[in-house]
Amino acid sequence: MTAMRDRMLAGEPYVADDPAIIADLDRAARLTERFNRSSAEDPEGRLAALRDLLGSLGEDAWVRPPFHCDYGFQTHIGPRSFVNFNAVFLDVARITIGADVQIGPNVQLLTATHPVEPEARRAKWEAAEPITIGDNVWLGGGVIVLAGVTVGENTVVGAGAVVTRDLPANVVAVGNPARPIRSVNKTA
Repeated sequence: MTAMRDRMLAGEPYVADDPAIIADLDRAARLTERFNRSSAEDPEGRLAALRDLLGSLGEDAWVRPPFHCDYGFQTHIGPRSFVNFNAVFLDVARITIGADVQIGPNVQLLTATHPVEPEARRAKWEAAEPITIGDNVWLGGGVIVLAGVTVGENTVVGAGAVVTRDLPANVVAVGNPARPIRSVNKTA
């Protein structure tokens, strides 16, 4: 590994001009293109492309193309989870999706961060914080989850919500920023 790639993987600020980082981006671009162009008539080939791209893909998990990510190997999708059309996973840091998760169309999981200070941003420094989606979560269409957020198990996030902070387990959350509005029955 190289210094900037090591920094990126450690969650430290880094500059993305490192040849190893660029090689990882290029790898993901090729594999994402292969997955997105795969034929619905070749489910084995589609699944193979996805398994080559992602860090892990649980049994009976399903991702519908088109799907977009930065690196792929930083994304881990649990068993029986479903990711609908047009998902964007900026997986600069690890994205962990639990079991039985439902992800609606046009959902964005964005681990990348950039400095607020203009000089550091102009110098191309960036960083990332992981995202964790608990078991049996439902992210409605168009949900955006920002860097460093954990969504607790069984939580439902309403369509179009922007999740800027951790959400507890067993709630329904809506809005921008997303806020819990009620509890859900854990036994259902």
